[in-house]
Amino acid sequence: LVLSIKGSLQLSNTFYESSGQWWFSVDSVSLLYNISEEAAFNASEVYAPASSSYRCIHVSSLERYSALLLPGTDQARRWSITFTDFQIQAFSVTSGKFSPASDCTTFLTPAILMGLVTSLILLLVLAYALHMLIHLKHIEHDEEHKADVYFPKSPEHLEQYCVENLTEKNVM
Repeated sequence: LVLSIKGSLQLSNTFYESSGQWWFSVDSVSLLYNISEEAAFNASEVYAPASSSYRCIHVSSLERYSALLLPGTDQARRWSITFTDFQIQAFSVTSGKFSPASDCTTFLTPAILMGLVTSLILLLVLAYALHMLIHLKHIEHDEEHKADVYFPKSPEHLEQYCVENLTEKNVM
């Protein structure tokens, strides 16, 4: 069995006013096999500024590689396609070398998100602990200025204490 496969990439170049620059994107990847059958994959997440290149370790239709290529036809669902060490530059190629690359890694991966959430929780615990520590200092400070409280052990001591306090008030 001999299988002949030809592939093509459909690229576009668009100016975005919000960034003030041209961006190129890979719109689709097509595989032509058995001379007349075509499997097309949409590649809406493969883009970079036109002045740079796009680089990714894996551009694939497989979920384990983030599935940047999505099946666009029924024939494409029967295929899995993976490009490893993928780098492309559509425009502004000079001296046959790639410009600095725009990488495909996302900034908010699940690991980074969990790290940020954990840091936030730790900061809240630290802020609460500092708040309680400051509050404890105020409690100690307030107790220094309070008068001593006398709790008599028996009713006889209570009468004696009342008589002493009455005598002190009369002296003043």
